[in-house]
Amino acid sequence: MFDHFLVSVVVVPPVLLVLVRLLADRLSPRVAAPVVAWSAAGAAVASLINLLVFALKAVAELPPVARWFGWSVQLVVNDTAHYPWVSWTSVVLLTAAAVSTAVTWQRQRRLLALATAGTAEAGALVVVPDPAPHAFAVPGRPGHVVVTTGMRDALSPAQFVALLAHERAHLAARHHRLIRVAELAAAAHPALWWVSRHVDYLVERAADERAATEVGSRRTVAQAIGAAALAAAAPMAPAGLHAAAPGGVVPRRVASLLNPRARVAAVVGAVPVALALFSMVWTVEAAWDLGELITAALGQG
Repeated sequence: MFDHFLVSVVVVPPVLLVLVRLLADRLSPRVAAPVVAWSAAGAAVASLINLLVFALKAVAELPPVARWFGWSVQLVVNDTAHYPWVSWTSVVLLTAAAVSTAVTWQRQRRLLALATAGTAEAGALVVVPDPAPHAFAVPGRPGHVVVTTGMRDALSPAQFVALLAHERAHLAARHHRLIRVAELAAAAHPALWWVSRHVDYLVERAADERAATEVGSRRTVAQAIGAAALAAAAPMAPAGLHAAAPGGVVPRRVASLLNPRARVAAVVGAVPVALALFSMVWTVEAAWDLGELITAALGQG
């Protein structure tokens, strides 16, 4: 069974990270964002289930448990005799991953509740009288956009239209869901942290591209991004729920709008998806193998 632990817990997540670095920016961001987010989620789920399988094996190795159910404890132990640490290490890793994921889930729920607590009409533009320049999208059905007077005054009319198009693109594509999925994946497996952060960038790029199509000018959107970044020192909305990106990626976003690079076919996005699916199938086999091991051990108990 050790090969299942090795593949799904140790190998697949970092390989997925490499694939994302190589492929994500060569795909259309509209395609890349969900591909990366859901591939990370698949790899994280496979890792968690594998850890659960090996944690169950650790419990099955306990002599009192073996006596209670009537199976051979030695046969269960012998299956990973060359790697005696793997079962109980999985218990520790599973506990850490479960706590991390639960904390992240609760934080996301609190932030989402805070962001959606207002009474703004769905789909509306809410202008807040505040000289501080801020703008963000609040998720909902379909959500609304909040802009301060400081941000509105910092942009030209054309740039302001581009900004609104960008924020509404986040709402239309439900980008906050992709960000939440990616954050949970990173909480479940630390090797997926960079993958999760790249999803943040990809949803910004996807919103940029949709805004450029809507306003009919890539340059106007690029100028709006630059002007908004210069005007705003920090986002106002809670992390993970707004459309503002870290300042370090703004030059990359502007460059991508003004000098778009050639894209590869969308089918290339199937590569990370296939890797995540393979890991999930491999996980099913791990659970099957544990069942066969326990069945064999019952015959010798």
